[in-house]
Amino acid sequence: MRWYLTGVVVSGFGTTAMWLASGIWVKSLTGSDSLAALTAFALWAPVLLGPLLGTLADRVRRRPLLVTLDVAMAALLPLLLWVDSADRVWLLFAVLVLYGTQGAVHEAAEQALVATVVDEKRLGAFNGLRMTANESVKLIAPLVAAGLFARYGGGPVALLDAASFALAAGVFALMPVREARPVRSGSRRWWRETAEGVRLLRASPVLRPLVATGAFTMLLAGVNGAAIYAVVDRGLGHAPAYAGVLYAVQGAGSVLAGLVTGPLLRRMPERALAAVGLALFAVAVGVRALPYEVTALAASAVIGLGLPWVLVAVVTAVQRETPAEAVGRVAATANTLVFAPNALALGLGAGLVALVDIHVLLPLLTVAGAGWAVWLTGRGRGRSARGRGRSGPPPAPLAVRGARRAASMEGGARGGRRAV
Repeated sequence: MRWYLTGVVVSGFGTTAMWLASGIWVKSLTGSDSLAALTAFALWAPVLLGPLLGTLADRVRRRPLLVTLDVAMAALLPLLLWVDSADRVWLLFAVLVLYGTQGAVHEAAEQALVATVVDEKRLGAFNGLRMTANESVKLIAPLVAAGLFARYGGGPVALLDAASFALAAGVFALMPVREARPVRSGSRRWWRETAEGVRLLRASPVLRPLVATGAFTMLLAGVNGAAIYAVVDRGLGHAPAYAGVLYAVQGAGSVLAGLVTGPLLRRMPERALAAVGLALFAVAVGVRALPYEVTALAASAVIGLGLPWVLVAVVTAVQRETPAEAVGRVAATANTLVFAPNALALGLGAGLVALVDIHVLLPLLTVAGAGWAVWLTGRGRGRSARGRGRSGPPPAPLAVRGARRAASMEGGARGGRRAV
């Protein structure tokens, strides 16, 4: 766990710095706000191919895959030193798309490896610590990235990220994990194996409502994120830069959320933690409509507390409920379903903020989120037919595969290289 969390911190620091610098880089070279905004889309777009990319994590040993992915990015990022004019911005976008693709595979491999290496009773605590590690670096990395870019430009930030990839590769290579060879599928066709992961997720009475809850929460989070500047300007009367203060307070709440997640998951199922997290998030979003600075700060802290609980609950349930040989595919499919609505909601929210007053919009989000939390709480406590460490025959078509795999590795709300 210590080796892995070290890799998460190192890799997350570089990723967060690069995410921030890429938008500033494009804006400074082109003067275009729309092109700068597209940098985030380039990073996130590959998550839509998550089910396909996750299949790779189930075909090979996960730790060597993590090392290879990190080494490849460490070699690729220095190419960005050539991006010094507007006509070379295309190279930055190409690298960002590859960056996002690498992140989707990396996330699936992490979740799959941790699911079989970490004891089932410690998965919740582990994922909580990972959340804390990711959120902690977000409090420092943006300042470092902004300072480096202001003084030297984007090239040094890219080199910093390349160094973080190289260091993370070394940490993952030294991690004391033994892995068995992947169990070969009866059919090695990529599409069939991908569809198998989708079927397993759809067939699980435990995972279906949790993944749906994660997707709905991120939909609300996208609209809430699009409204942040309206809250700062119209609600609080501050300059747009004050949004950074609210995000910093939210980050502090997420650090606390990660620390208490483990003890909470030892006392309640993932479904209950997700319902509590969604309820807290929904109430806090509505409180943001109040025109008071103290309530805005408190709401940001509670959003930072509740939102990660939903995401960690989904990740932990996927790791516990999925057969070891399919965790990569199911985790990648779940990531696509959970995070794709967030990207769509950012665009939807931008339109809603222009048409609907935030004093109406944000309370509506509260009602929707609270209603979903009540629905989730009232669902039956279904148990999976087979999860890691459980007895009984594996679900078809995995029954034809024989013995299950012995080892693999993890993730958290958004993966080692998905700290963004």
